[in-house]
Amino acid sequence: MTDTMTGTTAPASLVSSENVNGTAVFGADGAEIGRIDHLMIDKKSGKVAYAVMGFGGFLGMGEEHYPVPWNALNYDPDRDGFMTNIDEQTVKGAPARTDSWHRDQDWQKRTFDHYGVPYYWL
Repeated sequence: MTDTMTGTTAPASLVSSENVNGTAVFGADGAEIGRIDHLMIDKKSGKVAYAVMGFGGFLGMGEEHYPVPWNALNYDPDRDGFMTNIDEQTVKGAPARTDSWHRDQDWQKRTFDHYGVPYYWL
């Protein structure tokens, strides 16, 4: 899209969730720590709340999935992936999930506090 004020081409800020699934996530040291399996979107606000990431395993077998707050990730166009200052141990040390974790506001607060990021619902 061309900015009519400056005549420059603005980078696209929207992306299909289809294109996010499978994207690599890199830790602060630059090593890949996992891949995004899918996103959790708040139906009322439309905000992306979590990227559910896959860690470990081989060819998809034995892979563990953990929800990571979306705002703990930053897209890096040079890597065509997401950067984060968290590591796999931080993810695995997050509050334990129940089957209804995505509807449990107390769990969500503990999780966002664990990662030290602002709540998506504020």
